[in-house]
Amino acid sequence: MEQYICNRCGKKHNITPSLWKCNCGGVLDLVKETPQINVAAWNNYPNSLWRYVETMPFAKDSKTWESITMGEGQSPLIVLDAQEPNAYVKVDYMMPTLSFKDRGAAVLMTKAKELGVSKVIADSSGNAGTAIAAYAARCNMKCDIYLSDETSPKKIAQVKAHGAAIKQIRGTREDIAAAAQKAVDEEKVFYASHVYNPYFYEGTKTYAYEIYEQLKGVPDALIIPVGNGTLLLGAYYGFKELFENKLIEKIPKIIAIQAANCAPLANAFEKGKAIAAPVTNKGTLAEGIAIAAPARSKQILEAVRETKGMFIDIKEDEILSAREMLADKGFYVEVTTAANYAGYLKYKKTPQEKVIIPLCGAGIKSK
Repeated sequence: MEQYICNRCGKKHNITPSLWKCNCGGVLDLVKETPQINVAAWNNYPNSLWRYVETMPFAKDSKTWESITMGEGQSPLIVLDAQEPNAYVKVDYMMPTLSFKDRGAAVLMTKAKELGVSKVIADSSGNAGTAIAAYAARCNMKCDIYLSDETSPKKIAQVKAHGAAIKQIRGTREDIAAAAQKAVDEEKVFYASHVYNPYFYEGTKTYAYEIYEQLKGVPDALIIPVGNGTLLLGAYYGFKELFENKLIEKIPKIIAIQAANCAPLANAFEKGKAIAAPVTNKGTLAEGIAIAAPARSKQILEAVRETKGMFIDIKEDEILSAREMLADKGFYVEVTTAANYAGYLKYKKTPQEKVIIPLCGAGIKSK
């Protein structure tokens, strides 16, 4: 029987469609052993993130994903600039809904389908909501997406296109999450949360597996944007699994990027705290990482510290100029993604250091 375990109190729970956090309020992880990675078996599967399905906690003969996948994953890894041959961008906006969130949504919604779910609720700053809405449509499930009334109109149009019901909430990102969670508990439906449901990280960990295959090894450092930590934790778990299988000799340093106007994790890291205290979001263009009270702050801070990484915070003008610079190189990204490149520009790297920068979302998503 598959189970969750509380990250706070250690209590184990059987997985049910309506369970999304522990009674103590703690977030849930999956009870699982490190998967035995059989690299040779990857070629038995399509060229998508599902080539790694044997590392995910699905039944051995599970084929549910085959009717849900839209070919997500296997995004290109490209040298950014001839002058900097050790800096790569991973173009993760080349996904069905134009953001990296498809990695987690595809896996999470496959699990929801296996659990017999007929309706899901999610809250999002935009990209995760779009991804959940698209995969819910693939699964013939009803879907409510809770968004801010200030979400980019282009992201709202994308969510609507997939037939999801949009609930626009006035307030902070935390207010929006609270409204969604209240509805989940009242309706007793599946909370398709990219923050709370650990199956989402089983999807985002494929980011690490792909890099391992593309580089035939590992980079020295990963630039990763962090709001709720879905890509950061996924990448960390993926490289950790590769390391524990003795396929790599080190886990890359995680260089975590936050917007200076909403940087609870950067503040906690600097002060040596184990958990981030909530902050007030002073307003940032990087809506995708504007998370004032990240639910998995303990795990995020542990991952950065364990990889001997660091946090870099980015000012608003740095985000905008980085977006222009990437466009000049041919990459049109949404504003949040530009913060990653701004972080790379501030990161004091050595000339030999191999660094990867994720391009998380396409430019047409932003206002």
